Amino acid sequence: MRHKHGYRKLGRTSAHRAALLKNLSIALTREERIETTLPKAKELRSYYEKLVTKAKKGDFNAHRAVFAMLQDKEATKKLMGEIAPRYAERNGGYTRIIKTRTRRGDAADMAIIELV
Repeated sequence: MRHKHGYRKLGRTSAHRAALLKNLSIALTREERIETTLPKAKELRSYYEKLVTKAKKGDFNAHRAVFAMLQDKEATKKLMGEIAPRYAERNGGYTRIIKTRTRRGDAADMAIIELV
């Protein structure tokens, strides 16, 4: 039972899960709207909102922290330069999850996660 367990394992090892969240974050930064499974979207929301909160500081140390989490120069540049300044007056709630469909192959619940 997962009583008050802190995160979803997503059927992966910890390194695989970290890489998955990093890649989903890069995709969300580039496209600003992606479709994935509902549990992945819910886990990504927490990860990405912490990333945007760090990026909102806008200083050099924040830039290094964001790059350490993303490991992608273009995504870091876009997040620091375009996305984070949009949310300067907003305290959290940077993403929106919309349930879309059930995937035909494995009946997984799908969702769109997008920047607000």
